Amino acid sequence: MEKTFRRYDLDWLRVVVFSLLIFYHVGMFFVPWGWHLKNNIIYDWIKWPMLFLNQWRLPILFLISGMGTFYALSKRTIWQFNKERFLRLGIPLLFGMLVVVPPQIYFERLAEGQFQGSYLHYLSTVAYEGIYPEGNISWHHLWFLPYLFVFSVLLSPIFVYIKKRKTKIVDWFSKVIQKPFGLYIFTLPLYLLESLLEPFYDITHDLINDWFNFFSSMTLFFFGFIMVSCGQILWIEIEKIRKKAFILGILCFIGLLIIWQFEDGYTRHFTEAFLKIINLWSWILVLLGYAAKHQNKPSKFLGYANRAVYPFYILHQTVTVAIAYYLMDLDWGLLPKALILVIGTFLISWIIYHFIILKIGLLQPLFGIKNK
Repeated sequence: MEKTFRRYDLDWLRVVVFSLLIFYHVGMFFVPWGWHLKNNIIYDWIKWPMLFLNQWRLPILFLISGMGTFYALSKRTIWQFNKERFLRLGIPLLFGMLVVVPPQIYFERLAEGQFQGSYLHYLSTVAYEGIYPEGNISWHHLWFLPYLFVFSVLLSPIFVYIKKRKTKIVDWFSKVIQKPFGLYIFTLPLYLLESLLEPFYDITHDLINDWFNFFSSMTLFFFGFIMVSCGQILWIEIEKIRKKAFILGILCFIGLLIIWQFEDGYTRHFTEAFLKIINLWSWILVLLGYAAKHQNKPSKFLGYANRAVYPFYILHQTVTVAIAYYLMDLDWGLLPKALILVIGTFLISWIIYHFIILKIGLLQPLFGIKNK
């Protein structure tokens, strides 16, 4: 096996972006968009910072996952890799669907008046009947896991081929990214998907009918692997372009805010698609660049947080929904409710992780973490 070096900056980014997910789902309680539970007062202005986050928060996670796959395959055969993917993605997904997600649907059914009674009564009657939204079986926020598993299985033979033979595609990308704004070469396939496929397929997270989200996310996952395959050249170029990408990201998001004021049409659609892709890619380069410059170093906190991030991801939305159910009809205003939701979600998730999951070895594989 080849020698590899851990990128601590990627660990930091993983922790930060998954933490932002908690803030994002708390925000979903207050914005006009549909979600599992809604506050009694909707705050329209919150959608603007939410839209900013929404442009790049999931793309960078798929990209980082592709980067992590490069390092994982350096220490495993393809069979070991896919077995490990099943253990770390498939088992937590199944556990999550059977144990973690049902309380979310229970509170949703209570709020909608579709069910009355205790949670135990819900579990013993309708909890595992039918597919959501008509039924009650769902993976909800855990949709990221089956997508990542499918991408890993489908692309692992290609990844192994690339790593063993150092194919021409890696050499080509290594040369292109050294040109001015060469790292933006990766935006071309993303733009084609955004402009030509997105209008026809809504994002459903159901894996089967989610063609735009499926292919765009898999493309980002693939690009993550290809980018890291370029070696140290990639990190040099990312650090060099981070300031320009920051300016470009600001300009593109301002452009999006302007174009969103116009009515739909072909001109708006193709222009919006262009701005979206350049915007999301610019912010990805900004985050990668500044993390590579300042955060590529280990720490005790990072070691703890990096191990905790997966269980936090699995737990957090259930905790948020449970708290939100008891807050939704109270006239307490935005700030008290938001603080209770954010602090409560972090605190309860941490208590479950630190005092239960870490203490009971049998639970750890169910939350995707390895026993030490």
